[in-house]
Amino acid sequence: MFSRRTPSSLIWFVPLAAALICIALAVESLIARGPTVTISFVSAEGLEPGKTKLRYRNLDIGSVKAIRLSRDHSRVLVDTQLTDTAKQFAVEDSRFWVVRPRIGTSGVSGLETVLSGAYIGVDLGRSRERRSQFVGLETPPIVTSNRNGRRYVLHGTSLGSIDIGSPVYYRHAQVGQVMGFSLDRDGHGVTIDVFVDAPYDRYVDLKSRWWHASGVDLQLDSRGFRLNTQSLATVLAGGIAFQQPPPNQSVGEAAQDGAAFSLADDEADAMRAPDGPAAPVVMKFDQSLRGLSVGAAVDFHGIELGYVTAIDVEYDPKRGEFKMPVTMSLFPDRLGLRYRESAAHRDPEEGKALLRKLVARGLRGQLRTGNLLTNQRYVALDMFPNAHPVAIDMTRTPLELPTVPNTLEELQVQIADIAKKLDQVPFAEISANLNNTLRSAVSLFDELNTELVPQVRSTLQAAQQTFSTAQATLQQDAPLQADVREALRQLNRTLQTLNQLADYLKQHPESLLGGKARD
Repeated sequence: MFSRRTPSSLIWFVPLAAALICIALAVESLIARGPTVTISFVSAEGLEPGKTKLRYRNLDIGSVKAIRLSRDHSRVLVDTQLTDTAKQFAVEDSRFWVVRPRIGTSGVSGLETVLSGAYIGVDLGRSRERRSQFVGLETPPIVTSNRNGRRYVLHGTSLGSIDIGSPVYYRHAQVGQVMGFSLDRDGHGVTIDVFVDAPYDRYVDLKSRWWHASGVDLQLDSRGFRLNTQSLATVLAGGIAFQQPPPNQSVGEAAQDGAAFSLADDEADAMRAPDGPAAPVVMKFDQSLRGLSVGAAVDFHGIELGYVTAIDVEYDPKRGEFKMPVTMSLFPDRLGLRYRESAAHRDPEEGKALLRKLVARGLRGQLRTGNLLTNQRYVALDMFPNAHPVAIDMTRTPLELPTVPNTLEELQVQIADIAKKLDQVPFAEISANLNNTLRSAVSLFDELNTELVPQVRSTLQAAQQTFSTAQATLQQDAPLQADVREALRQLNRTLQTLNQLADYLKQHPESLLGGKARD
Protein backbone atom coordinates (compact mmCIF):
# COMPACT_ATOMS: atom_id res chain seq x y z
CA MET A 1 0.00 0.00 0.00
CA PHE A 2 2.63 2.50 1.03
CA SER A 3 4.87 1.84 -1.95
CA ARG A 4 2.00 2.39 -4.35
CA ARG A 5 1.02 5.85 -2.86
CA THR A 6 4.56 7.25 -2.87
CA PRO A 7 4.73 8.05 -6.62
CA SER A 8 1.37 9.83 -6.37
CA SER A 9 2.65 12.22 -3.66
CA LEU A 10 5.74 12.93 -5.70
CA ILE A 11 3.58 13.90 -8.67
CA TRP A 12 1.80 16.57 -6.59
CA PHE A 13 5.08 17.92 -5.32
CA VAL A 14 6.31 18.99 -8.79
CA PRO A 15 3.53 21.57 -9.53
CA LEU A 16 3.72 22.79 -5.97
CA ALA A 17 7.41 23.46 -6.39
CA ALA A 18 6.78 25.18 -9.74
CA ALA A 19 4.14 27.37 -8.11
CA LEU A 20 6.53 28.27 -5.34
CA ILE A 21 9.19 29.15 -7.89
CA CYS A 22 6.73 31.36 -9.82
CA ILE A 23 5.70 33.07 -6.63
CA ALA A 24 9.35 33.66 -5.76
CA LEU A 25 10.05 35.06 -9.19
CA ALA A 26 6.97 37.30 -8.99
CA VAL A 27 7.99 38.51 -5.56
CA GLU A 28 11.50 39.15 -6.81
CA SER A 29 10.10 40.99 -9.82
CA LEU A 30 7.88 43.12 -7.56
CA ILE A 31 10.79 43.81 -5.26
CA ALA A 32 13.00 44.79 -8.26
CA ARG A 33 10.41 47.25 -9.53
CA GLY A 34 10.71 50.90 -8.70
CA PRO A 35 7.93 53.46 -8.34
CA THR A 36 5.40 54.20 -11.07
CA VAL A 37 5.67 57.74 -12.51
CA THR A 38 3.12 59.53 -14.70
CA ILE A 39 4.45 62.21 -17.06
CA SER A 40 2.23 64.56 -19.10
CA PHE A 41 3.26 65.80 -22.55
CA VAL A 42 1.59 67.86 -25.24
CA SER A 43 2.04 65.05 -27.76
CA ALA A 44 2.93 61.34 -27.67
CA GLU A 45 4.89 61.53 -30.91
CA GLY A 46 7.50 58.75 -31.05
CA LEU A 47 6.37 57.06 -27.78
CA GLU A 48 5.18 53.41 -27.72
CA PRO A 49 4.12 51.37 -24.66
CA GLY A 50 6.49 48.51 -23.91
CA LYS A 51 9.18 49.85 -26.28
CA THR A 52 10.07 53.42 -25.28
CA LYS A 53 12.70 53.56 -22.55
CA LEU A 54 13.63 56.07 -19.87
CA ARG A 55 17.34 56.89 -19.96
CA TYR A 56 19.76 58.74 -17.74
CA ARG A 57 23.27 59.21 -19.12
CA ASN A 58 22.37 56.74 -21.86
CA LEU A 59 21.47 54.05 -19.27
CA ASP A 60 17.98 52.48 -19.17
CA ILE A 61 16.24 53.20 -15.85
CA GLY A 62 12.65 52.39 -16.80
CA SER A 63 10.13 51.95 -19.59
CA VAL A 64 6.76 53.24 -20.79
CA LYS A 65 3.86 51.02 -19.69
CA ALA A 66 0.81 52.89 -21.00
CA ILE A 67 -0.23 56.08 -22.78
CA ARG A 68 -3.62 57.73 -22.26
CA LEU A 69 -5.35 61.07 -22.66
CA SER A 70 -5.99 63.47 -19.82
CA ARG A 71 -9.57 64.15 -18.77
CA ASP A 72 -9.76 67.44 -20.68
CA HIS A 73 -8.01 65.85 -23.71
CA SER A 74 -5.44 68.66 -23.75
CA ARG A 75 -2.42 66.50 -22.93
CA VAL A 76 -1.27 62.89 -23.01
CA LEU A 77 -0.39 60.99 -19.83
CA VAL A 78 2.52 58.57 -20.07
CA ASP A 79 2.67 55.93 -17.32
CA THR A 80 6.23 54.73 -16.77
CA GLN A 81 7.78 52.09 -14.58
CA LEU A 82 11.14 52.88 -13.00
CA THR A 83 13.60 50.23 -11.90
CA ASP A 84 14.35 49.68 -8.23
CA THR A 85 17.78 51.27 -8.63
CA ALA A 86 16.16 54.40 -10.13
CA LYS A 87 13.64 55.09 -7.37
CA GLN A 88 15.63 58.20 -6.33
CA PHE A 89 14.53 59.82 -9.65
CA ALA A 90 10.94 60.12 -8.41
CA VAL A 91 11.64 63.37 -6.54
CA GLU A 92 10.09 66.81 -6.85
CA ASP A 93 12.64 68.61 -9.05
CA SER A 94 13.44 65.79 -11.49
CA ARG A 95 12.83 66.65 -15.12
CA PHE A 96 11.64 64.52 -18.05
CA TRP A 97 11.60 65.25 -21.79
CA VAL A 98 11.30 63.36 -25.08
CA VAL A 99 14.58 62.97 -26.97
CA ARG A 100 14.08 63.17 -30.73
CA PRO A 101 16.07 64.81 -33.56
CA ARG A 102 16.13 68.62 -33.09
CA ILE A 103 17.84 71.58 -34.72
CA GLY A 104 18.26 74.65 -32.51
CA THR A 105 20.54 77.59 -31.80
CA SER A 106 22.84 75.36 -29.76
CA GLY A 107 23.22 72.86 -32.61
CA VAL A 108 21.77 69.53 -33.72
CA SER A 109 20.77 66.97 -31.07
CA GLY A 110 19.04 63.60 -30.83
CA LEU A 111 20.45 62.17 -34.05
CA GLU A 112 20.92 58.77 -32.38
CA THR A 113 17.12 58.40 -32.20
CA VAL A 114 16.81 58.26 -35.99
CA LEU A 115 17.55 54.50 -35.86
CA SER A 116 16.79 53.54 -32.26
CA GLY A 117 13.61 55.58 -31.86
CA ALA A 118 12.67 58.29 -29.40
CA TYR A 119 13.18 57.86 -25.67
CA ILE A 120 12.45 59.85 -22.51
CA GLY A 121 15.45 61.66 -21.08
CA VAL A 122 15.70 62.14 -17.33
CA ASP A 123 17.55 64.71 -15.22
CA LEU A 124 18.00 63.75 -11.57
CA GLY A 125 16.69 66.31 -9.09
CA ARG A 126 18.32 67.23 -5.80
CA SER A 127 15.15 67.38 -3.71
CA ARG A 128 14.19 64.70 -1.15
CA GLU A 129 10.44 65.18 -1.57
CA ARG A 130 8.85 62.16 -3.28
CA ARG A 131 6.60 62.75 -6.28
CA SER A 132 4.80 60.61 -8.87
CA GLN A 133 3.17 63.22 -11.16
CA PHE A 134 5.35 65.32 -13.48
CA VAL A 135 4.91 67.79 -16.35
CA GLY A 136 7.35 66.90 -19.10
CA LEU A 137 9.52 69.47 -20.86
CA GLU A 138 8.84 70.09 -24.53
CA THR A 139 12.49 70.86 -25.22
CA PRO A 140 15.60 69.37 -23.62
CA PRO A 141 17.04 71.43 -20.74
CA ILE A 142 20.16 73.40 -21.57
CA VAL A 143 21.80 72.70 -18.22
CA THR A 144 21.43 69.42 -16.35
CA SER A 145 22.01 68.83 -12.66
CA ASN A 146 25.36 67.13 -13.23
CA ARG A 147 26.85 70.19 -14.95
CA ASN A 148 29.21 72.22 -12.77
CA GLY A 149 28.92 75.97 -12.76
CA ARG A 150 26.73 78.80 -11.47
CA ARG A 151 23.48 80.40 -12.51
CA TYR A 152 22.89 84.14 -12.76
CA VAL A 153 19.86 86.33 -13.35
CA LEU A 154 19.97 89.23 -15.82
CA HIS A 155 17.43 92.05 -16.06
CA GLY A 156 17.14 93.97 -19.33
CA THR A 157 14.74 96.16 -21.27
CA SER A 158 14.45 93.83 -24.27
CA LEU A 159 15.11 90.20 -25.17
CA GLY A 160 16.65 91.17 -28.51
CA SER A 161 17.63 88.07 -30.47
CA ILE A 162 18.37 86.00 -27.35
CA ASP A 163 16.88 82.51 -27.23
CA ILE A 164 17.20 79.46 -25.03
CA GLY A 165 20.62 77.97 -25.71
CA SER A 166 22.20 81.23 -26.89
CA PRO A 167 25.90 81.38 -25.95
CA VAL A 168 27.47 83.43 -23.16
CA TYR A 169 30.91 84.93 -23.90
CA TYR A 170 33.80 86.20 -21.82
CA ARG A 171 36.50 87.94 -23.89
CA HIS A 172 35.08 86.30 -27.04
CA ALA A 173 35.34 82.79 -25.53
CA GLN A 174 32.11 80.83 -24.98
CA VAL A 175 31.78 80.04 -21.28
CA GLY A 176 28.06 79.34 -20.83
CA GLN A 177 24.54 79.37 -22.23
CA VAL A 178 21.14 80.99 -21.77
CA MET A 179 18.84 78.70 -19.76
CA GLY A 180 15.55 80.56 -20.09
CA PHE A 181 13.77 83.91 -20.06
CA SER A 182 10.51 85.47 -18.96
CA LEU A 183 8.73 88.81 -19.05
CA ASP A 184 8.66 90.88 -15.89
CA ARG A 185 5.34 91.15 -14.10
CA ASP A 186 5.02 94.86 -14.83
CA GLY A 187 5.80 94.26 -18.51
CA HIS A 188 8.64 96.80 -18.53
CA GLY A 189 11.49 94.37 -19.10
CA VAL A 190 12.70 90.78 -19.30
CA THR A 191 14.46 88.43 -16.93
CA ILE A 192 17.05 86.08 -18.42
CA ASP A 193 18.58 83.06 -16.66
CA VAL A 194 22.12 82.21 -17.73
CA PHE A 195 24.55 79.48 -16.73
CA VAL A 196 28.33 79.85 -16.70
CA ASP A 197 30.34 76.63 -16.64
CA ALA A 198 33.07 75.95 -14.14
CA PRO A 199 35.86 77.03 -13.94
CA TYR A 200 34.84 80.11 -15.94
CA ASP A 201 32.30 81.12 -13.29
CA ARG A 202 35.17 82.51 -11.21
CA TYR A 203 35.43 85.34 -13.78
CA VAL A 204 31.96 86.57 -12.81
CA ASP A 205 32.43 89.03 -9.96
CA LEU A 206 30.25 91.68 -8.39
CA LYS A 207 31.59 94.33 -10.81
CA SER A 208 30.88 92.35 -14.00
CA ARG A 209 28.99 94.17 -16.76
CA TRP A 210 26.66 92.25 -19.08
CA TRP A 211 25.41 93.26 -22.54
CA HIS A 212 23.78 91.94 -25.73
CA ALA A 213 26.52 90.58 -28.00
CA SER A 214 24.31 89.72 -30.96
CA GLY A 215 24.71 93.04 -32.78
CA VAL A 216 27.45 94.46 -34.96
CA ASP A 217 29.46 97.27 -33.33
CA LEU A 218 30.49 99.57 -36.19
CA GLN A 219 32.54 102.65 -35.30
CA LEU A 220 34.00 105.36 -37.51
CA ASP A 221 36.06 107.89 -35.56
CA SER A 222 39.44 109.62 -35.55
CA ARG A 223 41.18 106.24 -35.26
CA GLY A 224 39.53 104.99 -38.44
CA PHE A 225 36.98 102.33 -39.28
CA ARG A 226 36.44 99.58 -36.67
CA LEU A 227 34.13 96.56 -36.70
CA ASN A 228 33.67 94.63 -33.44
CA THR A 229 31.55 91.45 -33.34
CA GLN A 230 31.41 88.06 -31.68
CA SER A 231 31.14 84.92 -33.82
CA LEU A 232 28.94 84.84 -36.93
CA ALA A 233 26.59 82.40 -35.18
CA THR A 234 26.14 84.93 -32.36
CA VAL A 235 25.33 87.70 -34.82
CA LEU A 236 22.63 85.52 -36.37
CA ALA A 237 21.29 83.65 -33.31
CA GLY A 238 22.04 86.08 -30.48
CA GLY A 239 24.31 85.95 -27.48
CA ILE A 240 25.37 87.62 -24.23
CA ALA A 241 28.81 88.80 -23.14
CA PHE A 242 30.26 89.98 -19.83
CA GLN A 243 33.48 91.57 -18.67
CA GLN A 244 34.90 93.71 -15.90
CA PRO A 245 34.70 97.50 -16.38
CA PRO A 246 37.76 99.67 -17.10
CA PRO A 247 40.28 100.92 -16.19
CA ASN A 248 42.07 97.90 -14.66
CA GLN A 249 39.47 95.21 -15.55
CA SER A 250 40.81 92.88 -12.87
CA VAL A 251 38.65 90.06 -11.49
CA GLY A 252 37.49 90.61 -7.95
CA GLU A 253 35.44 88.52 -5.53
CA ALA A 254 33.38 85.88 -7.36
CA ALA A 255 29.61 86.43 -7.46
CA GLN A 256 27.42 83.90 -5.66
CA ASP A 257 25.11 81.48 -7.43
CA GLY A 258 21.87 83.25 -8.38
CA ALA A 259 23.36 86.78 -8.31
CA ALA A 260 21.44 89.40 -10.30
CA PHE A 261 22.91 91.85 -12.85
CA SER A 262 21.67 94.47 -15.30
CA LEU A 263 21.80 93.68 -19.02
CA ALA A 264 22.84 96.59 -21.28
CA ASP A 265 21.96 96.97 -24.96
CA ASP A 266 25.59 97.10 -26.09
CA GLU A 267 29.14 97.12 -24.75
CA ALA A 268 29.41 100.93 -24.73
CA ASP A 269 26.38 101.25 -22.45
CA ALA A 270 27.61 98.43 -20.23
CA MET A 271 31.07 99.93 -19.74
CA ARG A 272 29.81 103.45 -19.02
CA ALA A 273 30.28 104.70 -15.47
CA PRO A 274 27.24 104.42 -13.17
CA ASP A 275 24.71 107.05 -14.12
CA GLY A 276 23.11 107.67 -10.75
CA PRO A 277 19.50 108.83 -10.48
CA ALA A 278 17.83 110.22 -13.60
CA ALA A 279 16.35 113.72 -13.64
CA PRO A 280 13.19 114.13 -15.77
CA VAL A 281 13.27 117.26 -17.93
CA VAL A 282 10.94 118.62 -20.62
CA MET A 283 11.76 121.02 -23.46
CA LYS A 284 9.17 122.63 -25.72
CA PHE A 285 10.08 123.33 -29.36
CA ASP A 286 8.30 125.42 -31.97
CA GLN A 287 9.69 123.72 -35.06
CA SER A 288 9.05 120.28 -36.57
CA LEU A 289 10.45 117.27 -34.70
CA ARG A 290 10.80 115.13 -37.81
CA GLY A 291 13.90 112.96 -37.42
CA LEU A 292 13.77 112.96 -33.61
CA SER A 293 12.74 109.65 -32.02
CA VAL A 294 12.40 108.15 -28.57
CA GLY A 295 15.86 107.09 -27.40
CA ALA A 296 17.65 109.92 -29.20
CA ALA A 297 20.66 111.29 -27.34
CA VAL A 298 20.78 114.47 -25.29
CA ASP A 299 24.25 115.92 -25.87
CA PHE A 300 26.25 118.46 -23.88
CA HIS A 301 29.55 119.41 -25.57
CA GLY A 302 30.00 115.85 -26.81
CA ILE A 303 28.93 114.20 -23.53
CA GLU A 304 25.73 112.15 -23.75
CA LEU A 305 23.82 113.38 -20.71
CA GLY A 306 20.66 111.34 -21.31
CA TYR A 307 18.07 110.29 -23.84
CA VAL A 308 14.60 111.20 -25.08
CA THR A 309 11.78 109.30 -23.35
CA ALA A 310 8.64 110.79 -24.93
CA ILE A 311 7.55 113.11 -27.77
CA ASP A 312 4.18 114.84 -27.71
CA VAL A 313 2.24 117.77 -29.16
CA GLU A 314 0.07 120.27 -27.32
CA TYR A 315 -2.04 123.28 -28.35
CA ASP A 316 -1.80 126.66 -26.62
CA PRO A 317 -5.30 128.27 -26.90
CA LYS A 318 -4.06 131.65 -25.61
CA ARG A 319 -1.48 132.12 -28.33
CA GLY A 320 -3.15 129.89 -30.90
CA GLU A 321 0.09 127.96 -31.40
CA PHE A 322 1.24 124.37 -31.24
CA LYS A 323 4.10 123.35 -28.98
CA MET A 324 6.12 120.15 -29.27
CA PRO A 325 7.10 119.01 -25.74
CA VAL A 326 9.99 116.54 -25.60
CA THR A 327 10.46 114.66 -22.33
CA MET A 328 13.90 113.28 -21.53
CA SER A 329 15.89 111.67 -18.75
CA LEU A 330 19.15 113.38 -17.85
CA PHE A 331 21.97 111.95 -15.73
CA PRO A 332 23.88 114.83 -14.10
CA ASP A 333 26.49 112.41 -12.71
CA ARG A 334 27.85 112.04 -16.24
CA LEU A 335 29.33 115.54 -15.94
CA GLY A 336 32.38 114.11 -14.20
CA LEU A 337 33.87 113.05 -10.88
CA ARG A 338 34.30 116.56 -9.52
CA TYR A 339 30.67 117.40 -10.21
CA ARG A 340 29.55 114.19 -8.49
CA GLU A 341 31.73 114.92 -5.46
CA SER A 342 30.43 118.49 -5.19
CA ALA A 343 26.84 117.43 -5.80
CA ALA A 344 27.06 114.86 -2.99
CA HIS A 345 27.57 117.65 -0.44
CA ARG A 346 25.47 120.28 -2.16
CA ASP A 347 22.23 121.59 -0.76
CA PRO A 348 19.22 121.23 -3.14
CA GLU A 349 18.71 124.98 -3.02
CA GLU A 350 22.30 125.47 -4.17
CA GLY A 351 21.65 123.15 -7.09
CA LYS A 352 18.57 125.17 -8.07
CA ALA A 353 20.55 128.39 -7.81
CA LEU A 354 23.27 126.92 -10.04
CA LEU A 355 20.70 125.92 -12.65
CA ARG A 356 19.16 129.40 -12.60
CA LYS A 357 22.63 130.88 -13.08
CA LEU A 358 23.35 128.61 -16.05
CA VAL A 359 20.02 129.46 -17.68
CA ALA A 360 20.70 133.18 -17.10
CA ARG A 361 24.07 132.75 -18.85
CA GLY A 362 22.39 131.16 -21.87
CA LEU A 363 21.88 127.43 -21.19
CA ARG A 364 19.34 126.32 -23.81
CA GLY A 365 18.18 123.22 -25.62
CA GLN A 366 18.41 123.00 -29.40
CA LEU A 367 17.49 120.43 -32.05
CA ARG A 368 20.43 119.43 -34.23
CA THR A 369 20.96 117.01 -37.08
CA GLY A 370 23.21 114.11 -36.15
CA ASN A 371 23.21 112.34 -39.53
CA LEU A 372 22.79 114.13 -42.84
CA LEU A 373 22.00 110.90 -44.69
CA THR A 374 19.20 109.68 -42.42
CA ASN A 375 18.19 113.14 -41.08
CA GLN A 376 18.28 111.76 -37.55
CA ARG A 377 18.19 114.44 -34.88
CA TYR A 378 19.27 114.80 -31.28
CA VAL A 379 18.80 117.36 -28.52
CA ALA A 380 21.85 119.50 -27.73
CA LEU A 381 22.37 121.43 -24.49
CA ASP A 382 24.66 124.40 -25.10
CA MET A 383 25.40 127.94 -23.99
CA PHE A 384 23.89 130.78 -26.05
CA PRO A 385 25.04 134.08 -24.47
CA ASN A 386 22.86 136.17 -26.79
CA ALA A 387 19.65 134.26 -26.02
CA HIS A 388 16.68 136.17 -24.66
CA PRO A 389 16.39 136.07 -20.84
CA VAL A 390 14.00 133.39 -19.58
CA ALA A 391 12.76 132.62 -16.06
CA ILE A 392 12.32 128.95 -15.09
CA ASP A 393 9.91 127.50 -12.54
CA MET A 394 11.94 125.29 -10.20
CA THR A 395 8.80 123.93 -8.51
CA ARG A 396 7.50 122.30 -11.68
CA THR A 397 7.88 118.56 -12.23
CA PRO A 398 9.29 117.68 -14.68
CA LEU A 399 11.50 120.74 -14.88
CA GLU A 400 11.07 122.75 -18.10
CA LEU A 401 14.25 124.09 -19.71
CA PRO A 402 14.14 126.85 -22.37
CA THR A 403 15.01 126.21 -26.01
CA VAL A 404 16.34 128.11 -29.02
CA PRO A 405 15.52 127.43 -32.69
CA ASN A 406 17.86 125.46 -34.86
CA THR A 407 20.30 127.59 -36.87
CA LEU A 408 19.35 125.94 -40.16
CA GLU A 409 15.65 126.33 -39.52
CA GLU A 410 16.20 129.93 -38.46
CA LEU A 411 18.00 130.46 -41.76
CA GLN A 412 15.05 128.90 -43.58
CA VAL A 413 12.72 131.36 -41.84
CA GLN A 414 14.94 134.26 -42.88
CA ILE A 415 15.01 132.98 -46.45
CA ALA A 416 11.22 132.72 -46.35
CA ASP A 417 11.02 136.35 -45.15
CA ILE A 418 13.32 137.44 -47.96
CA ALA A 419 11.21 135.55 -50.47
CA LYS A 420 8.09 137.23 -49.07
CA LYS A 421 9.67 140.65 -49.47
CA LEU A 422 10.76 139.77 -53.00
CA ASP A 423 7.18 138.86 -53.81
CA GLN A 424 6.19 142.43 -52.87
CA VAL A 425 8.63 144.00 -55.37
CA PRO A 426 6.70 145.28 -58.50
CA PHE A 427 8.79 143.43 -61.05
CA ALA A 428 6.16 143.96 -63.80
CA GLU A 429 6.23 147.77 -63.39
CA ILE A 430 10.04 147.79 -63.24
CA SER A 431 10.13 145.70 -66.41
CA ALA A 432 7.80 148.11 -68.22
CA ASN A 433 9.90 151.12 -67.18
CA LEU A 434 13.08 149.38 -68.20
CA ASN A 435 11.53 148.54 -71.57
CA ASN A 436 10.61 152.20 -72.14
CA THR A 437 14.12 153.26 -71.15
CA LEU A 438 15.61 150.81 -73.63
CA ARG A 439 13.36 152.19 -76.39
CA SER A 440 14.53 155.76 -75.59
CA ALA A 441 18.15 154.61 -75.70
CA VAL A 442 17.63 152.96 -79.10
CA SER A 443 16.09 156.17 -80.52
CA LEU A 444 18.97 158.21 -79.08
CA PHE A 445 21.52 155.96 -80.73
CA ASP A 446 19.67 156.32 -84.02
CA GLU A 447 19.88 160.13 -83.76
CA LEU A 448 23.55 159.96 -82.93
CA ASN A 449 24.15 157.74 -85.92
CA THR A 450 22.31 160.06 -88.31
CA GLU A 451 23.30 163.55 -87.01
CA LEU A 452 26.43 163.40 -84.92
CA VAL A 453 28.41 160.76 -86.73
CA PRO A 454 28.88 162.80 -89.99
CA GLN A 455 30.18 165.82 -88.01
CA VAL A 456 32.53 163.62 -86.05
CA ARG A 457 33.77 162.13 -89.31
CA SER A 458 34.65 165.60 -90.83
CA THR A 459 36.35 166.63 -87.56
CA LEU A 460 38.48 163.50 -87.64
CA GLN A 461 39.54 164.27 -91.23
CA ALA A 462 40.61 167.83 -90.26
CA ALA A 463 42.56 166.50 -87.31
CA GLN A 464 44.25 163.98 -89.55
CA GLN A 465 45.37 166.77 -91.91
CA THR A 466 46.76 168.76 -88.96
CA PHE A 467 48.74 165.76 -87.75
CA SER A 468 50.11 165.21 -91.28
CA THR A 469 51.32 168.86 -91.48
CA ALA A 470 52.98 168.59 -88.08
CA GLN A 471 54.67 165.41 -89.09
CA ALA A 472 56.01 166.98 -92.26
CA THR A 473 57.36 169.95 -90.28
CA LEU A 474 59.15 167.75 -87.76
CA GLN A 475 60.90 165.54 -90.30
CA GLN A 476 64.80 165.75 -90.37
CA ASP A 477 65.07 167.00 -94.00
CA ALA A 478 62.47 169.71 -93.52
CA PRO A 479 63.68 173.42 -94.03
CA LEU A 480 62.56 174.34 -90.53
CA GLN A 481 64.71 171.66 -89.07
CA ALA A 482 67.77 172.88 -91.10
CA ASP A 483 67.34 176.52 -90.02
CA VAL A 484 67.03 175.51 -86.39
CA ARG A 485 70.24 173.50 -86.56
CA GLU A 486 72.17 176.37 -88.22
CA ALA A 487 70.97 178.80 -85.54
CA LEU A 488 72.13 176.45 -82.85
CA ARG A 489 75.62 176.28 -84.42
CA GLN A 490 75.90 180.08 -84.55
CA LEU A 491 74.78 180.35 -80.97
CA ASN A 492 77.39 177.81 -79.96
CA ARG A 493 80.23 179.79 -81.62
CA THR A 494 79.05 182.97 -79.90
CA LEU A 495 79.15 181.26 -76.52
CA GLN A 496 82.69 180.06 -77.19
CA THR A 497 83.82 183.64 -78.05
CA LEU A 498 82.26 185.02 -74.87
CA ASN A 499 84.03 182.38 -72.83
CA GLN A 500 87.39 183.41 -74.35
CA LEU A 501 86.68 187.10 -73.63
CA ALA A 502 85.78 186.34 -70.04
CA ASP A 503 89.01 184.40 -69.55
CA TYR A 504 91.11 187.26 -71.00
CA LEU A 505 89.46 189.89 -68.82
CA LYS A 506 90.06 187.76 -65.83
CA GLN A 507 93.74 187.60 -66.59
CA HIS A 508 94.13 191.31 -67.84
CA PRO A 509 91.57 193.46 -66.08
CA GLU A 510 93.57 196.62 -66.90
CA SER A 511 92.65 196.18 -70.54
CA LEU A 512 89.20 197.59 -69.67
CA LEU A 513 90.94 201.04 -69.20
CA GLY A 514 93.91 200.98 -71.48
CA GLY A 515 92.82 198.49 -74.09
CA LYS A 516 94.52 195.39 -75.18
CA ALA A 517 98.29 195.50 -74.93
CA ARG A 518 100.33 195.14 -78.00
CA ASP A 519 102.30 192.03 -78.44
